[in-house]
Amino acid sequence: MKALAAHRLQADMPDLKSVLARRVTVLGSTGSIGVSTLDVIDHARQHYGADALPVEALTAQSNVGALAAQARKVQPKIAVIGDEKLYLQLKDALSGTGIEVAAGRGAVIAAAARPSEVVMVAIMGAAALEPALAAVARGATVALANKECVVAAGTVFHRAVVKSNAAVIPVDSEHNAIFQVFRAADVDEVERVTLTASGGPFRDWTRERMRLATPEQAVAHPNWSMGAKISVDSATLMNKGLELIEAHFLFALPPEKLAAVVHPQSIVHCLVSYADGSTLAHLSAPDMRTPIAHALAWPRRISSPSRRLDLPAAAQLTFQEPDHRRFRCLGLALDCLNRGGLAPTILNAANEIAVAAFLNRQIGFLDIPRVVETTLDESAGANVEAESLDGVLAADARARELAGNVCRRMMT
Repeated sequence: MKALAAHRLQADMPDLKSVLARRVTVLGSTGSIGVSTLDVIDHARQHYGADALPVEALTAQSNVGALAAQARKVQPKIAVIGDEKLYLQLKDALSGTGIEVAAGRGAVIAAAARPSEVVMVAIMGAAALEPALAAVARGATVALANKECVVAAGTVFHRAVVKSNAAVIPVDSEHNAIFQVFRAADVDEVERVTLTASGGPFRDWTRERMRLATPEQAVAHPNWSMGAKISVDSATLMNKGLELIEAHFLFALPPEKLAAVVHPQSIVHCLVSYADGSTLAHLSAPDMRTPIAHALAWPRRISSPSRRLDLPAAAQLTFQEPDHRRFRCLGLALDCLNRGGLAPTILNAANEIAVAAFLNRQIGFLDIPRVVETTLDESAGANVEAESLDGVLAADARARELAGNVCRRMMT
């Protein structure tokens, strides 16, 4: 299997002018990654000129007010709201701007298919699958900030990237770090790739204390500003498990060459250990605008507004093994990585349902891994490889239904 990350090789180094002329589409522009992407674009326009990184399309699911404000500021050709009921509200908000307006799931997918050079996939969850594949199909450079495209549909996504010769640039801080220090063509020289995890807000909590954890406590990440779902995933360490599965597909690494370590300071984002005893690390301040700027400008680099690394202020960098007993989700993800087939798809779907139930106060924090594990145990065909997107979506839907039933059993 070839590495997914940057499947299309960069034959020539483009000049900075051509990089800054790239049209950008932002899918999920009102979420944390989307907002940070527009912050990087705004900084580039202040630094390099008002025409830098023109925006082709912005999409959001339901935050129509924020989408309209973003569109008025960055002037995309089209703004799309996923919720069709909000079409007239968006149209009224952008009346007289000359910006095209559309609504609905199909319109989001169509926006991804528009002729921009770079597509930032910042839609969270399995909802990103079809739009991301639409961008891949036309050979775009896909800045991938969504785990589910690779975790839930790794084989299908990989096949589409190879067919279209699209370039995939990972935006997750850990995978972007690997991308910057890892030579995918020399995978045999690599002994281990280690992803770092902050450990989340419950890193030092006992299981007894975690049993009573509230959604507010779970989303209070100590280092990163993220959405609620991904913050809970960080608290359970499921986020790190999903990232290990993602790294397997992005860099064509076998499971035995992947590892995770808890690094509370979130300054070292990955370590790549080579056969000669060398270990290369990527360091930066915990600010998502750093990997976003890298992805938008690849293979060049542009100025970004991200925080700069201050090692003396950090004082110390510490590392420790993750506790698989307290953080069962990490072990479940590793099991699914080794099983392959549709197991990661089921894992991801069940986790989304369980996290939503926890955020809605329907189940407890420690019930999240129980829901996921029970769903995996009760799912048929987990070891079967999906041959198409339809197969992935069908497995995803079945797993969601089953996980919902498991949650309801726990609530009674």
